Amino acid sequence: MDARPLAERMRPESLDEVVGQTHLVGAHKIIRKIIDSREPTSLILWGPPGTGKTTLARIIARETGAEFVELSAVTSGKADVTKVIAHAEQNQRLGMRTILFVDEIHRFNKAQQDAFLPHVEAGTIILIGATTENPSFEIINPLLSRSRVLVLEKLERSEIIAILQRAAKKMKLNTRDLPKASVELLADLSGGDARVALGNLELAQKLALGKPITHKIVETAAQTRLPGYDKAGEQHYNIISAFIKSMRGSDDGAALYWLARMLQAGEDPKFIVRRMVIFASEDIGMAAPAAVNIAVSTFLAVERIGLPECEYNLYHCATVLAKAPKSRAVTDAMNHAKQLAREHPDAPVPLHLRNAPTKLMKDLGYSKGTKWTAGFIHPDGFLPSEVQSNNQG
Repeated sequence: MDARPLAERMRPESLDEVVGQTHLVGAHKIIRKIIDSREPTSLILWGPPGTGKTTLARIIARETGAEFVELSAVTSGKADVTKVIAHAEQNQRLGMRTILFVDEIHRFNKAQQDAFLPHVEAGTIILIGATTENPSFEIINPLLSRSRVLVLEKLERSEIIAILQRAAKKMKLNTRDLPKASVELLADLSGGDARVALGNLELAQKLALGKPITHKIVETAAQTRLPGYDKAGEQHYNIISAFIKSMRGSDDGAALYWLARMLQAGEDPKFIVRRMVIFASEDIGMAAPAAVNIAVSTFLAVERIGLPECEYNLYHCATVLAKAPKSRAVTDAMNHAKQLAREHPDAPVPLHLRNAPTKLMKDLGYSKGTKWTAGFIHPDGFLPSEVQSNNQG
């Protein structure tokens, strides 16, 4: 028996088997032309999950006679990339082409993406990156300029139904085993993701125990899927909120748990560390001024090292921030200053605080009487004394 998941077993092996994305794979469209010319080019495939990014990359490699090497930016590090490049250089000397497919390429930091440039330019590798994020924001410009960005669309309901019907045939399920209504429900619950639809069908068959796959069984199968972690959805905001509040409450164990949840769900580490840099000033501030230095250093580590190695830095920083003493003094002072600036947007600068670059200005009293004394704190607070007097009056 083939132990691979149904979605993997159903993966198309040629363009003619691909369902959907006709704007890319149809007659005279770009991927069809690339294959017909047998001249693969570097691409960035941008689209939602389960729309065929990996499938199209594999088909391009197979049809153009190039060796296909796959890396995931989530689990691969510098050593993995170096090994692939060395192998591609050997292929190049033998007259063979290498297509390097990088899944979730947006998870590589700028330095890691930069490392691909000389090898793409030299023709050592043909890079095909897959991303669910907008390449304009997540892929460096030099790499974008050397690649074609192809946008994949979420699969239509009718296309998901066609994929499910093809899978049912392969699974030897007739209309009694899998009624039309159940197929339609599977499509409706897939969110346009073929992988989800096929995974739910596979589980529903197991739950049916040889009986027809009913609406109830489909609903049960779909519910067992782990909830998604949508970067624009409620779960995203709930978990980052739990992370921040755990650090604010000095519960380092809880903070690390929520951090692990976000990283395992594929959250961008730059998003997480940006929040920690803000937290270091907003919630710790003057109670432990060095906290912001640690947070900024962690941000640089995330940018320059990337996942998975920078996880150590993220957990280190989160632990320090959670255990640090807390103070809202900086936040309160900032809010007070902003409020005063709104209430008094045109308050004149007192003469003794003005710049005096010329003799005339000095004669007019600019900067008169101003003396610098280390450690001096003005007793009147934030506003010049003239404004404070006006307030009191």
